[in-house]
Amino acid sequence: MTPPVVLTIAGSDSGGGAGIQADLKTFAALGAFGASVITAITAQNTLGVTAIHPVPAEIVAAQLDAVLSDLPVAAVKIGMISDPDVAKVIAERADELPNLVIDPVLVATAGSRLGEVGTVGVLSSYPCVLTPNRHEAGALLGRPVETTEEMVSAAAELAARGPRAVVVTGSELALDVLCVGGETTLLPGEPVPTVNNHGSGCTFSSAIAVRLAAGDSVPVAVEAAKRYVRRGLAGGSTWQLGAGPGPLDHFGWSV
Repeated sequence: MTPPVVLTIAGSDSGGGAGIQADLKTFAALGAFGASVITAITAQNTLGVTAIHPVPAEIVAAQLDAVLSDLPVAAVKIGMISDPDVAKVIAERADELPNLVIDPVLVATAGSRLGEVGTVGVLSSYPCVLTPNRHEAGALLGRPVETTEEMVSAAAELAARGPRAVVVTGSELALDVLCVGGETTLLPGEPVPTVNNHGSGCTFSSAIAVRLAAGDSVPVAVEAAKRYVRRGLAGGSTWQLGAGPGPLDHFGWSV
């Protein structure tokens, strides 16, 4: 049986825990064929990001053209977009990007800025599933988003801007908020006691894209992705890879 093709448009993580690397691992683990468009090359490891080299917009466009002209893409995940010109390239092809999932990567865990709010805003106005964590939601709205009530309000307000759905994730709280079709739902979970959470946001959005490519509704896809991330966190919880927060176990579990 031919697997569905899922495309990731994101930055490369030299440490292998997040970005393009995490996306492709997630696609493979969940039975999809992964294609990629690299938007930036980062020098990073478990301790943080030390350098970022944006890929020129014309090269991003060439990658995107190459994939879309040949492969039957069923879903697209967008991650790190730091260049407005790259955002424009993607926006111009938005109608060709089915089941779009946008992870608004703005700031790395260690504090390095990876994207700009305005650039994310250009893309998030298209029909998509937007998956900010509560800090990214706060950056997009220009106010703190910390409590459950603030997460609920943020999800509804961001959804009103045009996305197909919004999931504000609670990170270590394991409580996420989904707003779809004008309805807001709390998605509680069981926290995993681990510091190895590098790439969890990338993994979550990528898992949603795989499930949408398989035909799931947004709520079903989000719940499945939430289970996958939790199992990945649990599987990698005792790993000792690097001196900082390590990656998830992408292949030890399935949805």
